[in-house]
Amino acid sequence: MKTIATFSILIFSIFFISCDETKKVIDVAGSVQLTGSYTVTAIQGKKLNVSTNPTFTMSALDNSFRGTTGCNSVFGTYTIDLYTIDFGNLAVSEKFCAEKEIMKTERDFLDALNNTGSFTIENGVLTLFSKTDRSVLLSAKKDANN
Repeated sequence: MKTIATFSILIFSIFFISCDETKKVIDVAGSVQLTGSYTVTAIQGKKLNVSTNPTFTMSALDNSFRGTTGCNSVFGTYTIDLYTIDFGNLAVSEKFCAEKEIMKTERDFLDALNNTGSFTIENGVLTLFSKTDRSVLLSAKKDANN
């Protein structure tokens, strides 16, 4: 009986450890897949009509996020947990841009990042989804040289 209990504990331990390792591999693979530079093409389903679209770069090496809103610089980190993504606390420079549409795009871009809960990347297009209702918040095209 003692042998069966020990064997059961051993099997359960291996199972739970392997699940944790599998999750880590999936998280790293997701982060590596996201690595690269992107140009935002749409926010909340609307194509952008500004002179300078927001751009950003994601790096799996340190899970860093850097970019420009079209006016200001933005940087911080992101975390991935299986199929979810969180941009945490992003820092943004505070330069004022006179063009009203660029400032609105900046606000919409930052709101989209702050409300993101999950993502997909297909055919070089990164799509970020809302954490509350899975609506599309942002679409960005991965630069071809990545």
